[in-house]
Amino acid sequence: MQTTHLGNSDLKVSKICLGTMTFGEQNTEAEAHNQLDYALARGINFIDTAEMYPVMPSAETQGKTEQYIGSWLKKSGKRRDIILATKVAGPARGMPWIRNGHNDLNAANIRAAVDASLKRLQTDYIDLYQLHWPSRNAPIFGQKQFDPALERPHTAIAETLSVLDELVKAGKIRAIGVSNETSWGVSEFIHQAEKQNAPRIASIQNAYHLMNRAFEQGLDETCFRENVGLLAYSPLAFGQLTGKYADDLNAHGRLTLFPPSWSPRYTRPLVLETAKRYADLARANGLTPTQLALAWCYSRWFVASTIIGATSLKQLKENIDAYEVELSDELIAAIEKIHAESHNPAQ
Repeated sequence: MQTTHLGNSDLKVSKICLGTMTFGEQNTEAEAHNQLDYALARGINFIDTAEMYPVMPSAETQGKTEQYIGSWLKKSGKRRDIILATKVAGPARGMPWIRNGHNDLNAANIRAAVDASLKRLQTDYIDLYQLHWPSRNAPIFGQKQFDPALERPHTAIAETLSVLDELVKAGKIRAIGVSNETSWGVSEFIHQAEKQNAPRIASIQNAYHLMNRAFEQGLDETCFRENVGLLAYSPLAFGQLTGKYADDLNAHGRLTLFPPSWSPRYTRPLVLETAKRYADLARANGLTPTQLALAWCYSRWFVASTIIGATSLKQLKENIDAYEVELSDELIAAIEKIHAESHNPAQ
């Protein structure tokens, strides 16, 4: 498994990251521990979680994912063998059970979130601390255009960065990152870091897959020039790119387990049609749809690490094995043809 330095930080992460949002909802604690053991044995040293996990979010399960990782760290003694990333929830996403709904990215909330995550994870430091989504109004989670009518009070990036700087100096976090961000947001974090002599963001965790390549519309250049690594999440588009829903609309998975309102962008008619085209292309070339989608994501020059998630060791093995798959120039050209005809249907 190859590794890379994440942005300008001193974090050396594997090119595949284990996502954990199923832990505590679709996976038991024992299953979570088995996944962590297997991933580590396959050379993955990068683990990503969040204070709001598992998904679907609920008051009853919130924090379980971090707790399961914490119990594994205590049992395994592997804390120094991994790069551990987690995230603080932002505002306005309908989760009042997190800090009684006080989730803006101000100093008090971030300090409280860090301390709670450290306790659940049973560690005294977090390697990469990320802002799960912006405090401000921004076009994310399926909103394709910026809408000024949705403006709301928010915490300035300068204030958020200031408290993150304090936490780095206190040794509670080593590096910082953003998630579900825009080019403007990345640029403003860099600007404020230079202005305050504060840490620069090392990473951006955004959705990136065959049916959502919005990162290529300006963020790729911004992150290249500012040395910010992309952590690509949802590389299988909530399971659509595995081909299982193309074969059976009622297949077992997140899109049938969770309410349609959770991620409506993944059930658009054009998404279903495009997912089937990619599945057919993969099978016509002797690959599974999962292999095609992940091998393509793994091969992109701007992807620092791809975040994979699974509910079984069999799925996890296939996801990791896809790292060895090389796509021919002809197959990449066929992918580009589908992309040109069906442009980012799951953005």
